[in-house]
Amino acid sequence: MWEKLSKFILSNRLPIALFFILVTVFMAYKTSQVRLSYAGSKALPTTDTAFARYREFKKNFGEDGSVMVLGVQSPKLWALTTFNAWSTLTSDIQKLHGIKQVLSSTSLFELKKDTLNKKFILASLLKKPVSSSKEMDSVKKNIYSLSFYEGLIFNSKSNASLMAITFDGDILNTRERIGVINSILNKSHAFEKAQNIDIHYSGLPYIRTIISKKVSEEFALFLGLSVLVAALILLLFFRSFYPVLFPVLVVISGVLWSLGILVLFGYELTLLTGLIPPLIVVIGIPNSILLLNKFHNEFNDHGDKKIALRTVIEKIGITTFVANLTTAIGFGVLYFTESELLMQFGIVAAIGVMITWLMSLSLIPIIFSYLPDPHIKHTEHLNRPVLSGLLNLLNNLAQTKRPAIYIGTLIIVAVSCFGISLININGYVVDDLPKNDPVYEDMNFFAKNFEGVLPLEVSIDTKRKNGVMKLATIKKIEKLQDMISGYPEFSRPVSLIEVLKFSSQGFYDGNPDFYRVPNEMEMNFILAYAGNSGGKGNMLKSFVDSKRQITRVSFQMADIGSYRVNRLLEEIKPRVDSIFNPERYQVDLTGSSVIFVKGTNYLLDNLRDSLLLALGLIALIMWVLFRGLKMVLISLLPNIVPLIITAGIMGFFGIPLKPSTILIFSIALGIASDQTMYFLTRYRQELRTTNLTISQIVEDTLKETGVSMIYVALILFFGFGIFIASTFGGTVSLGILLSITLMLALISNLTLLPALLLSLEKRISKQANKTK
Repeated sequence: MWEKLSKFILSNRLPIALFFILVTVFMAYKTSQVRLSYAGSKALPTTDTAFARYREFKKNFGEDGSVMVLGVQSPKLWALTTFNAWSTLTSDIQKLHGIKQVLSSTSLFELKKDTLNKKFILASLLKKPVSSSKEMDSVKKNIYSLSFYEGLIFNSKSNASLMAITFDGDILNTRERIGVINSILNKSHAFEKAQNIDIHYSGLPYIRTIISKKVSEEFALFLGLSVLVAALILLLFFRSFYPVLFPVLVVISGVLWSLGILVLFGYELTLLTGLIPPLIVVIGIPNSILLLNKFHNEFNDHGDKKIALRTVIEKIGITTFVANLTTAIGFGVLYFTESELLMQFGIVAAIGVMITWLMSLSLIPIIFSYLPDPHIKHTEHLNRPVLSGLLNLLNNLAQTKRPAIYIGTLIIVAVSCFGISLININGYVVDDLPKNDPVYEDMNFFAKNFEGVLPLEVSIDTKRKNGVMKLATIKKIEKLQDMISGYPEFSRPVSLIEVLKFSSQGFYDGNPDFYRVPNEMEMNFILAYAGNSGGKGNMLKSFVDSKRQITRVSFQMADIGSYRVNRLLEEIKPRVDSIFNPERYQVDLTGSSVIFVKGTNYLLDNLRDSLLLALGLIALIMWVLFRGLKMVLISLLPNIVPLIITAGIMGFFGIPLKPSTILIFSIALGIASDQTMYFLTRYRQELRTTNLTISQIVEDTLKETGVSMIYVALILFFGFGIFIASTFGGTVSLGILLSITLMLALISNLTLLPALLLSLEKRISKQANKTK
């Protein structure tokens, strides 16, 4: 097969080159249409129960993650000039296209009783700018008397106040959101400068916009860095212009194909898919290194370039094919997680890896067939004394110190297993941002003064029309929200109960002493007033569906991590069931925060399964190639050991297990297996075509493939190392841990793998002696 392929490629050089050039031009055009994702990541599959209930909640009550908040903490806010400026800022933001509502201390509403029509009127507390200090004191007193807004819009104890900006659903998850947020920031920065007051910014629309912006910036940064690092290492190895230029052009073409596929599949650029271009560069360059090293070796042997290039395709084609296939499997198994986030990343990365391999195998021989013959200086890198000495040392170690290799490996694995027991499983909404990032610092401000800005929703379905308005149900809702708000992680609730308290205060002409749940005698009067209030006066519609069958209780919470949220949900759920009998009521804990945590749990479970699937598929490939269980185990062990060591490092250094870090293992397994493939395919070829002993074959294989393996490992190490420049913690962890894992895989494949093969020879010899 590979002989026919080599003849086909070298006999049809121009048509093949022209085909790749034309398609690459088309893919470059499609790449220009790449769009950034402005929605939250879709970790949960649409068929998941939690996601289905969240979608039903949004259908009844609208988007829960549509609010951006501005926060200030200064007594100056209640100064006449500053308060009026805050009011102007509120009005200016309200006028922006795409803003549904703005609520701040200057735009609060109070309920006025219309006794004639027996309804409430939602009246603005502030009808005109404050004109005097005395009026300012009165306004402040009136605002603080509205207990409904305490902990929601202002915190009277800490002198903090916020502005809640609700986005229209039509632009919330579109590119238009960026322009609106930029307008908000420009206006608020002008307020900061004029009033000398710092403003804190948060809320999911703002956080997602900042993350999208960083993804866009890092997309270009990492693509440029990956190409630069690859070019520098190629130049260091080959000391020649052509072996640098053309491999780089080939992988850039692979990047364009990958991004073109992303567009053709209708996918967008996310935090994960934005990593595909540098990954293609880093993973694609080793193909060229192996091809060129073999080309130079063959040319050194006989000086015939045509034969050398044909041999390259025949001998290295199978090696690189299987190596890239295992890498693609590491990405491709993510498709089976059914998580849209990982499916998109996995399938595009897998296809991109295989296409880049095909282009390298076809174009590198074609290009170098037209170039001048390699000069002696271009092949000197194959016999550098340092590399030769290192490989001789490794060969001697494998030949004479196998027990030491095995004992050392067992000790390191045992220590790593202890480290694994220390791993913490946890993820945060803004986990990928550094602790000193303004987004992170501002979230701490809102956590301290308003218990956070991340929504937690409780949906209560009474399963009968008007069931929400029953007095018994209202008492249960009050009991439930008191129970949940008793946890320090949650803010005070906003719910039907709080509306009833607000209505009670309005019914008694704004007297703050009557901010309470109406008693049985008052309830019917107040409900009648609340129910008759239409338009802005009907506050019930935000918390009760049209049939008055379903209601919501809304909380805010800080970004406390998935571990703590999981524990809280486990503890709260049975307490909820003790209040609302599950046989009569459907009560769901939902909202963006819960969906994030459920998504994290789902990804961790499915990434673990995908790792096992990748391991199984790679084992199957090994079995097909080597037809023996022993060889399968020998091929897998050198790659499993580095994963165990990396997991141990995570435990010892307190790196939590979360989607971005567990992703490392399936990717690393696929890439690390490449080193094994390089070694074992060369080993198998020698075993089939020579009469040498296994010991001699191992020595020859180490000397020939060892150089390429070291080159490839260095490319991968420094290529993934560029991710330390990221502002996202998950990306930094991905880069560092992948670099470490792949360097450990190199060491393992140059020591443990040869030792295992030599032990196999010893076992075969013993069995042969027994049969004599």
